Amino acid sequence: MRKRVTASVAAMALAAGFGAAHAEPDANAVRMSQVGFETQGPKTATVEDQTARPLPWRIVDRSGAVVAQGASKVFGQDAASGQSVHTVDFQSLQTDGKAYRLIVGSHESRPFSIQQHPHARLKYDALAYFYQNRAGVPILGDHVARPDLARAAGHPHEVAACFSGADTAGVVWPGCDYTLDVTGGWYDAGDHGKYVVNAGISVWMLLNTYERAVAKGGPGASAFADGKVDIPEAGNGVNDLLDEARYEIEFLLKMQIADGVKLKFPVGAQAPGQPLTLTEIDAGGMVHHKVHDAQWTGLPMAPADDPQPRLLYPPSTAATLNLAAVGAQCARIWRDIDPAFARQCLTASQRAFRAALRNRDVRAGENFAGGGAYGDNDFSDEFYWATAELLATTRNPAYLTALKTSPYYLGGPLSGKSATGDPGFSWTASLGSLTLATVPDVLPPEDLVTVRANIVAAARAYVDAGYGQGYGLPVEGEKYEWGSNGALMSRAVILGSAFDYTGDWNFRNAVIWSLDYVLGRNPMDRSYVTGYGDRPVQNPHHRFWAHQANPAYPLPPVGALSGGPNNQAMIDDVAKTLVGKCAAQTCWADHINAYALNEVAINWNAPLVWVAAFIDDH
Repeated sequence: MRKRVTASVAAMALAAGFGAAHAEPDANAVRMSQVGFETQGPKTATVEDQTARPLPWRIVDRSGAVVAQGASKVFGQDAASGQSVHTVDFQSLQTDGKAYRLIVGSHESRPFSIQQHPHARLKYDALAYFYQNRAGVPILGDHVARPDLARAAGHPHEVAACFSGADTAGVVWPGCDYTLDVTGGWYDAGDHGKYVVNAGISVWMLLNTYERAVAKGGPGASAFADGKVDIPEAGNGVNDLLDEARYEIEFLLKMQIADGVKLKFPVGAQAPGQPLTLTEIDAGGMVHHKVHDAQWTGLPMAPADDPQPRLLYPPSTAATLNLAAVGAQCARIWRDIDPAFARQCLTASQRAFRAALRNRDVRAGENFAGGGAYGDNDFSDEFYWATAELLATTRNPAYLTALKTSPYYLGGPLSGKSATGDPGFSWTASLGSLTLATVPDVLPPEDLVTVRANIVAAARAYVDAGYGQGYGLPVEGEKYEWGSNGALMSRAVILGSAFDYTGDWNFRNAVIWSLDYVLGRNPMDRSYVTGYGDRPVQNPHHRFWAHQANPAYPLPPVGALSGGPNNQAMIDDVAKTLVGKCAAQTCWADHINAYALNEVAINWNAPLVWVAAFIDDH
């Protein structure tokens, strides 16, 4: 979304000669999940082959005996991958085993396994991403898989002043007369910034993982029970998923402005090309948009070595509503676990909501160095989300009355009074609908039926889209945005929710297709999750997991999701070499400087946690 790197690393990327339109030379033509398949679950492979007739296929076991066979389905030219492909469906093979091989025509797969729960570890490894990106505390060797992943605390006493002076566009900001102690929270992505609007959706996704499992009942409700996750808080009697989420919530609470503070900020739409006009507002209860370095730092850079001053950047309506939403969600979940913390969350939520009502269109400044913008000019979706969360927590009918005035009321991603869109940091209405559809007894029965039906209708359209894709993705078109893998996991959340509401296994199968894609069934023949599969990503854009830039720094831990193919904002030095040379799904490279293609981020790993927990819950 936003990163700058040193010229030396950029030169490394150019010297590597990226630009191939297809998978690397050592890629296997048989593309499938590199983790394996569920015994009773769907089993699909995509095979790159120009042949226009079906190819015979067979599966052999460790001894070489044929255990399944058939003929491929000719898909033909697949626009998103730029490849001619066949698909092979071998769901009928339901015998647990290892070292199976799929042979399709002249192509032979790597060995693969079939077992009851092939993804059992993924939810824990995906969640470990968040501990290892904590700010303010050392990452202890006792809680990481390898000694080189331990590190000193980054920004252990982060007392930040407000940005003041001229931004990169020449607008002079007056700053403020206070500092805030904002120690803690998670580093957002490959840099050391901490962004409220990205934190909000990430925390929500983790907490919804918990709420969804509790509402459903069964084994998923205890998947992250105290002691299941290797974090310092394990053993405190609280669900470990909630402990990790709370670490970020406590940071968000610190970003809220005290009552009675008046500050000058841009309000509403401003004339393009003209200097911003700043208006004094009552900023009490609002939330600073972000905190990050005054200037971009280079690669590699351990957080403890960051030499830059840390600054608070102006508040925004979006950030304020993120705290309103997540604070309300926090309040209902911790109500019986830690009543005092629940009250603190609800107080902050209601203060933020009132502040947002008072300041409905305060937009984030986008011309600051040292961190990402995370801009947004439409807050109707955040208002809907925050109102839904407050209704679910307080059951105050005034929130329901307000909610019904929203154009998104009861909407699904593609249907309803107004489509909510898929979950994203700048488009959060779907989170409100998912909460209304998940938390028991929030809506009148007829409205619950409607909101679930609208979510299910979108999920059905996504399933249908998958049938038109050579690699089975429940997406349409050939535009792959920044963070396409994270967007895919967020769409899988919609599909998984639809399965919960209906029991229709087509939805769960589509979640598997999505997971298969990021675990290897893609035209690059790569697992986009570090440490998973035969050909996992190894060089994400990250300032500490920076072994490629400097061997003294570690390779990434297991469980981090690469942002993935991006043919819409090919702005880094690696991506620029691919422009015009790659089909949508092949606009990717495993390089530390490929920040538009290979960054990692909390809002991409959070839905991976949700999806992995969902899959292992059935």
